[in-house]
Amino acid sequence: MYIELVKASYEIGIVGGGLAGLTAGIHLSQLGFSVVIFERQSYPHHKVCGEYVSKEVLPYFDSLGIDVQLEQLPQLNRLHLTTEKGKELWQDLPLGGFGISRYVLDELLYKKALANGVQFVFNKVQQVAFEGNSFIITTSNKEIYESTVVLGAWGKRSSLDKAASRPFIQRRSPWMGVKAHFEGDFADDVIALHNFRGGYCGMSKVEQHRINACYLVDTRVFQEYGSVDALEAAVLMKNPFWAAWRTAAKPLFEQPLIISQISFERKAPIVDHMLMIGDSAGLIHPLCGNGMAMAIHAAKLAAEGCEQFFHQHQNRQQLERAYQTIWKKTFQARLQTGRRIQQLLLRENMSNYMISLAQLFPGLVPKIIKKTHGLPIG
Repeated sequence: MYIELVKASYEIGIVGGGLAGLTAGIHLSQLGFSVVIFERQSYPHHKVCGEYVSKEVLPYFDSLGIDVQLEQLPQLNRLHLTTEKGKELWQDLPLGGFGISRYVLDELLYKKALANGVQFVFNKVQQVAFEGNSFIITTSNKEIYESTVVLGAWGKRSSLDKAASRPFIQRRSPWMGVKAHFEGDFADDVIALHNFRGGYCGMSKVEQHRINACYLVDTRVFQEYGSVDALEAAVLMKNPFWAAWRTAAKPLFEQPLIISQISFERKAPIVDHMLMIGDSAGLIHPLCGNGMAMAIHAAKLAAEGCEQFFHQHQNRQQLERAYQTIWKKTFQARLQTGRRIQQLLLRENMSNYMISLAQLFPGLVPKIIKKTHGLPIG
């Protein structure tokens, strides 16, 4: 009944134009598929994000012709972990990463996708319905599009999660994220993780010597103070390492970016026949430093699944079963490890004990890091 109303039809529809959505669009368009990406905001724009990318993504980016100009970006090879009590740990990272803002990286991927022929619709998706053997995608301005396959890449939470009755969206999450860029004194090769009551702050450099500070905090702790400034003055400043840096740092944003209701609960990689990628499929705790790489890797897995679906004439059940299997095999253990680490580090006594233990056994932290990261993505 929608045929006469459909504005355009595509083989692949991607709902959400973040890291996962853009990377999948680039990969699929290079395979020759017709692709449309639905994204609410035009590029570029800032997002709440740690902005640390594991170097495991570099071989895959090279295969897609994505040049991040690595030589111009901070190479992050050392971890500095601190506690509110003043304990600290320095650790070389087994693989390391690079710092790049979402403002720059998403714009780079967007331009690459455009050059590949990917179509963009800058509007909110109001509904995705699976009918017959294809999807009908309706935007908030009532335009209707059709696609054979849909990838759900809308991020941490969306009204589409509610429409699909996803279990995690039914429960309130206590976590909120705060992010801003700063100018100040900070090592080029370090990613820092500073603990405080109710959360932790990740810090590292991105392009143009900017310092990205992004922290996760329990909403209940935030509500005790009512504003970011008051929270930082009363809580974060108790960490002596963070306080020493923040006192001299100059904010580069007029106001920090804030998001709430960040859920780390388990999510299904298949929802109403859509393949979920990136944070839509599962969110690793930020302290692990693997969220951006996981989003990019999931895009690769979904793109390869779509290629088999179309070129090897699989049925939809085979596509969904194969993707669900490979997604769980690739990411499920990382997510579980991340949950355990966060539970430990958010308990002050336990975080102090873990640092003492890591100092006694230097090989411990690299083993934990490897459990939350993958091998280079070939």
